[in-house]
Amino acid sequence: MRIFTEPQQGATYDDLLAVAQAAERLGFDAFFRSDHYLRIGAGAPGPGSTDAWVTLGALARETSRIRLGTLVTPVTFRLPGPLAVSVAQADQMSGGRIELGLGVGWFDAEHAAYGIPFPPIGQRFEMLEEQLDIVTGLWGAESPFSYAGKHYRLTDSPALPKPVQRPLPIIIGGAGARRTPRLAAAFATEYNIPFHGVEETGEAFHRVRAACDLTGRSIILSAAQTVCVGADEAEVARRAEAIDEDPAELRKTGLAGTPAEVLDKIHQFRELGAEHLYLQVMDLADLDHLELIAAEIMPHV
Repeated sequence: MRIFTEPQQGATYDDLLAVAQAAERLGFDAFFRSDHYLRIGAGAPGPGSTDAWVTLGALARETSRIRLGTLVTPVTFRLPGPLAVSVAQADQMSGGRIELGLGVGWFDAEHAAYGIPFPPIGQRFEMLEEQLDIVTGLWGAESPFSYAGKHYRLTDSPALPKPVQRPLPIIIGGAGARRTPRLAAAFATEYNIPFHGVEETGEAFHRVRAACDLTGRSIILSAAQTVCVGADEAEVARRAEAIDEDPAELRKTGLAGTPAEVLDKIHQFRELGAEHLYLQVMDLADLDHLELIAAEIMPHV
């Protein structure tokens, strides 16, 4: 089980550090964060978003066991060469605990807010495929690396630094029916589908398995779900209210309820073949929530 945070909703680095260290202490497998530069939805802006890879590089030095990564880094935010350098350096800093989630991006408002170009979806998928080619090529090259694509050109790159992990895990996510499964089957270590129901998740897994059959590769399947667990109904309601959610709706769309209820739904995802489950924790100040999940749910999964 992996902890997944959304710091663009209002979190400082110290907030993220507290959650990451608590997750490590409690035995969770990984700490992941989104890669956004703007709050999503209404509400006070808070302290403003922190940069994903600056955060993960720092957490690499302040944790020792837990794996660290993004769900997911948009291709629009960073050029592929510098991205490969940043991720490889963070992997070195962590002793080999970094995972890169890479996707096309979707939130046009954050691009407008910070002057980041936001091309049409078809072009972003082209960029994603080229970035995957370049990042994996740079990490795997034993000699100067060159690349000539439609969107990026590299000439005689020294292809340094290298990550500790060879290969470093790459996660591709989303519910796309055609391009996403093809790219996951070609490049990914893991495919993730975020915030979909059990039936839709099963359909997405089926598409990715079919694509993997064509490439002869096998990858990890995973899901991400908003989590809201309480020892009793009153605690479930209190935690849902703290994140402006309705408990009944969260039971349908996420992992909400008592530990027994949540375990039942987790087992449904496991039966579909999910090997990793990302628990989207929205209230980063509620470390007791993590304590409850670790004590009452984690021993049974």
